[in-house]
Amino acid sequence: MGSIAQGSDQRAVFFFDIDNCLYAKSKNVHDHMARLINKYFVTHLDVPAEDATRLHEQYYKDYGLAIEGLSRFHQIDPMDFNREVDDALPLDDLLSPDLELRQWLESFDKTSVKMWLFTNAHVTHGKRVVKLLGIEDLFEGITYCDYRERPLVPKPIPAMFQKAEREAGCTSATKIYFVDDSWLNCKRAFERGWTNTVHIIEPHWPSEPLEEACKYQIGSLKELHKLFPELLKKEATAD
Repeated sequence: MGSIAQGSDQRAVFFFDIDNCLYAKSKNVHDHMARLINKYFVTHLDVPAEDATRLHEQYYKDYGLAIEGLSRFHQIDPMDFNREVDDALPLDDLLSPDLELRQWLESFDKTSVKMWLFTNAHVTHGKRVVKLLGIEDLFEGITYCDYRERPLVPKPIPAMFQKAEREAGCTSATKIYFVDDSWLNCKRAFERGWTNTVHIIEPHWPSEPLEEACKYQIGSLKELHKLFPELLKKEATAD
């Protein structure tokens, strides 16, 4: 899996968010992460647990990830945060190779579409997740929020979408597809002109606000096949 595409490539690009997108929320990765983030706030900001939760939620809402607020207002080193939160997650206990997911991803026709990871996590977390799921070799690259950079560049700010387009080798003629579980990320992508943006909203997991973020909403990743059959191998379309 590379990081920057080289040469002229006329294929479409499909950007896949990673967390709560390539695996179900029922895996509880988010819950473990929320606990570690709140613990980090309490420990490093010396605030009560209720204030930690409030700040965590506020920074996520305002900036797309908690570490952006911590870095911006509290001079926290994002790499230190990454070591104590993302890299400290017990992912080996939560995720395992997903053969069904792998087979589903393999049904995309790689001669017509480039599969690309697009995450707000640092590269260590993103690569760790797809390796545990057993699908890392099915993507041609990854665009991630580099925690070593200042300022941080996460979704949904325009610079992050520009970065993804550049690293995946997109041109003005490239047809772009995108799936994410974040309402705000999908809204900003759609506003940017990524008209094939898909918001994944799992059943029984409430999503706010009620306004639709983009043209497409799905309850399961597998519904992408029905939305975009033009991206599939012929044998997959016939199934």
